Amino acid sequence: MDVHTVDSNVTIEDVIQAHRADLQTQDAYDVRYLRYWFDESRGRIFCLAEAPSADAAIAVHRQAHGLVADEVYQVQEGS
Repeated sequence: MDVHTVDSNVTIEDVIQAHRADLQTQDAYDVRYLRYWFDESRGRIFCLAEAPSADAAIAVHRQAHGLVADEVYQVQEGS
């Protein structure tokens, strides 16, 4: 999971477009972006991906739209 800090002028439409760009780019890096969340009031975007490495996930964002995450966390799903 990664976390982006964005300016207050970023809208949900901007986030949707960035996610679409990720989906178009992800196969080149063997990454699958699964979900995202946008906390507009705090200027944070959270992206959940399956990736062979943090570097691969970062590369997708960099190539797709240039909005590289501020933080990347390796997480495991629980119930």
